[in-house]
Amino acid sequence: MKRLFAFKSHYQKAKEFYARYERWLIPVMLFLGFWLDYFTFSNIEISTTLILLLSYWFIAALGIIFIQLFDEGKLPQKLKYLRLFSPLAIQLTFGALLGGPFVFYWFSGSFWVSWPFILAVLLLMVSNEVFRDHFLKPKVQISIYFYITLSLFSLSIPFLFHSLSPWLFVLAGALALVFILLFVLLLSVISPYIKQQWKFFALSVSIIFVIMNFFYFTNLIPPIPLSIKETNVYHSVQRSGAGYLLKGEEETVWQKLGLVKQTVHLAPNERAYVYTAIFAPSKLNTKIFHEWQYYDEAKGAWVIKDRLFFNLVGGRKQGFRGYSLKSVLPAGAWRVYVKTERGQTLGRVKFNIEKVESLVELKETVR
Repeated sequence: MKRLFAFKSHYQKAKEFYARYERWLIPVMLFLGFWLDYFTFSNIEISTTLILLLSYWFIAALGIIFIQLFDEGKLPQKLKYLRLFSPLAIQLTFGALLGGPFVFYWFSGSFWVSWPFILAVLLLMVSNEVFRDHFLKPKVQISIYFYITLSLFSLSIPFLFHSLSPWLFVLAGALALVFILLFVLLLSVISPYIKQQWKFFALSVSIIFVIMNFFYFTNLIPPIPLSIKETNVYHSVQRSGAGYLLKGEEETVWQKLGLVKQTVHLAPNERAYVYTAIFAPSKLNTKIFHEWQYYDEAKGAWVIKDRLFFNLVGGRKQGFRGYSLKSVLPAGAWRVYVKTERGQTLGRVKFNIEKVESLVELKETVR
């Protein structure tokens, strides 16, 4: 009696392994891509970070093209292993490319102003994992790839031109539209299915383009590539060699975390200083404004009391440092917005002013 043995090829074993662990592999790739972004934005020069993001962007394009070529039978079957695991590579690059703007926007702007856009990016990242089967469809991948392209171009072009001009965002949008048109044309030559989806691509690209421009021109997108490092209120800010000598009151842990507003105790004739450190790429020169606002209880509204500025010169890794001061501050609630010339908000500091008869004890810090 013959015994029958069912032999499995290496490919079948690999396919079964992928099917068994796909639900874990894909989110791991997404998380890995996001972690790579956090590490690079936090520890590596922005020029190197942009090169890495452009590399991910290029790999994602190659992955999408490869899948279409293989599925249409235009590549040899010996590449089937690469086809099997190529969705993981795309997921890794998408995780990095979606996480890149999220991390940079989080570092660059005030969450309280930019939260709609930051939330939209976060939801897109989460849905990319939750609805992974849907996101593996070519028409959905290409739509996400357009958003990624527009985000990456709008980050890179201001860096290359050393400017925050809104026309550079317009240029980024135009270049992204041209690129995605050529990309879809190329895929249409490869795949009849892509060719049949032109109406869908036109609609999805148009919606993404309009929404991104709405976010930008309503100042919901932070002014990349600027990144705020610190902003706080002090009793005194003075030059000290190559740095600044800051004198301020000791903050509690909750105040440092931003969960409790700081109270600044001012003696008669004492001033309040708002100090800000902002990262900007080298050769970028612009103006940064401090908009001082006071809460008028009689009117029940915030009133702008001053709009002061200093010139920012990029290139310092720890951030370019500047400050503004006010001499006459009534007791009550205050806040100072850090803004660009276009009114885009980089950050905000909130504090209460309380009048006292004598000077309080201060802590000295050098930045």
